[in-house]
Amino acid sequence: MEFQDLAEGCIAKILSQTSPLDACKLSLVSRTFCSAAESDSVWIAFLVNLTSIIPPSSFPSSSSKKDLYFNLCNQPTIIDQGKNSVQLDKRTGKKCYMLSARNLKIEWGDAVQHWEWTSLPESRFQVVAVLRAVCWFDISGQISTLALSSNTHYAVFLVFKMINASGFHYHPTVISVGISGGTTNTKYVCLDLNLKDNRLIELQCPKVRSDGWLEIEMGEFFNSGIEEGQVEMKVMERTSHIQKCGFILEGIELRPKHLICETSS
Repeated sequence: MEFQDLAEGCIAKILSQTSPLDACKLSLVSRTFCSAAESDSVWIAFLVNLTSIIPPSSFPSSSSKKDLYFNLCNQPTIIDQGKNSVQLDKRTGKKCYMLSARNLKIEWGDAVQHWEWTSLPESRFQVVAVLRAVCWFDISGQISTLALSSNTHYAVFLVFKMINASGFHYHPTVISVGISGGTTNTKYVCLDLNLKDNRLIELQCPKVRSDGWLEIEMGEFFNSGIEEGQVEMKVMERTSHIQKCGFILEGIELRPKHLICETSS
């Protein structure tokens, strides 16, 4: 018996053990493969790990499980009462996660003279944090490795904007990423793209994303998924004692290392 002569249900079972990319490629083999690749049973297998973090009521309206999968790839789904978002990598089905500003610990974040919470139409979240004036710039967050895809190399990005910013050109910003109990990777970066003729320009700088926000890579880690751990992320500048303002924080995003949010220099 030739492989393409297998029953459609058997082919669908085989496809469900591959990846979304492989299922789409194999749909070109024959009409039977194409029909099997459209089966809900195939795409349910690629969605199985999402039901623990996204209530079915939050799923976007879709005519099939395949359509649901691609809807979850094409735009982020807001979860956890608006505090986080999740999106799927189209090729692999692995999870991309963003912690909103509301789900991060911001030093002086509740002091209205230092930080303002407001809405922006270009943000996926209901509110973002706008820095009014602070010398002690300190933002941190954490997420369980169990919320992420296992056996995956992740990169972590600070997502923000700078509007009429000042105070970030005297000393570099320190950013770090690590898993609790393990090694923490720390580096010095420049957050302000508008700096000219400044020594900080030689440091890593942010890039403009396709959604209009800036991002800068904070670090990376490998999530085996074997044991639970906490990914710990930190952004700070506490040495200059210079007042800073004009920084707008959307959140911190974790996505598979190969996945690139379209950016321009």
